[in-house]
Amino acid sequence: MTNSKPHSPALRIVLHAPTPDALARARASALNARKADAQCSVRIIANAAAVAAALDQPHADADALTGLCPNTLAHSGRQAHAPLTVLERPAVIELALLQQAGWAYIHA
Repeated sequence: MTNSKPHSPALRIVLHAPTPDALARARASALNARKADAQCSVRIIANAAAVAAALDQPHADADALTGLCPNTLAHSGRQAHAPLTVLERPAVIELALLQQAGWAYIHA
């Protein structure tokens, strides 16, 4: 008898950050998840007030994991800077599609 575990797929986590405080929690959670499980895929989806926070407070380790809502960005009249990305669709649609594709949703 072996102690091997059944193969489980890599974790895929999407952290939703609609506020500056939620963005700070999402950044910390994303980095903690990747530190605990190197195979874990993590994305941060920022919308509403978290978009301005992401633009105003860069985070060297988490910005590459962060997608900004194009609607919020357009309403703000601001531009995203690398490594932040702009989502192809509104955050609400992106979040729903990721969940439909099997990503675990966590409200930060």
